[in-house]
Amino acid sequence: MPGPLEAGWQGHRVCELLRETGRLRVLHCVFPPGTGHERHFHARHFGYALSGGDMKISDASGTRRAKLTTGSHFVSDGINWHEVLNVGASTVEYLIIEPKD
Repeated sequence: MPGPLEAGWQGHRVCELLRETGRLRVLHCVFPPGTGHERHFHARHFGYALSGGDMKISDASGTRRAKLTTGSHFVSDGINWHEVLNVGASTVEYLIIEPKD
């Protein structure tokens, strides 16, 4: 299964690599309305919403809607798989910072 950088949406990438060192990797992901992120996994990471919006998230627990607020952030120990879709009217944009162990 692809990671967030390799996964895209309808053949196009939605995340770009901003920086990678021996200690971390930083991704910038952009989701205009109607754009998603195909099924992928995540290693341990920190996320920061540069611009928020309404997302539909599907994973092993089911499907739910989540409202991302600009400036919000989260920490994850990793995700086996999920897929997302921007179901709102505004572009959602965030950073993913993955520490390398």
